[in-house]
Amino acid sequence: MIAFLLLSIGLIGYSALQVRAVKATQSSMQRTDTSILAGNIIEAMRANKSAAVHPSHPYNLGARTCSLPSTDGSLVQNDLNAWFASLQSALGSASTCADITCSDSASAVPGLCTVNIYWDDSRALGGSSSQSVQFVGRL
Repeated sequence: MIAFLLLSIGLIGYSALQVRAVKATQSSMQRTDTSILAGNIIEAMRANKSAAVHPSHPYNLGARTCSLPSTDGSLVQNDLNAWFASLQSALGSASTCADITCSDSASAVPGLCTVNIYWDDSRALGGSSSQSVQFVGRL
C-alpha cells in the first residue's frame, strides 16, 4: 500500500513536469515561428526592393495591425496578406498583431526595415499576454 502511494506521488510529479515541458516547448515554437516569419517578410521586401524603399512605403503597415490586410492584387498587398495570414496561423489569430516600417531611398540609411510582432504567450510557463519581438533588417 505504501509502495503504491509513493508510486502515485511520483507519477503525479512526473505529470506536472510534462505539463511544464509542453508549455515551454509551445513558447519556444512560437518564438521560432516569429523569427522565420519575420525573415520571410524581409526577404519578400528584399525581392521587391524598389517598392519597399519607395517614398510611399507600400510595405509599411504603419501602426500596429491586428487584422488581415486587404489585397488589391498588387505584389506588395499579396505579400503582406499571405505573410499576415501565416503569422496568425502560427501564433493564433486572436491577439496576433504586427507593424512594419522601412526607410525610403531618400533617408540616411535607405532600406532599413523594422518588423515588430506581437502575440499572446500567456499559456507558456511564466509567459506574458503581451509578448513582442522586434527584427531589424537591411534590404
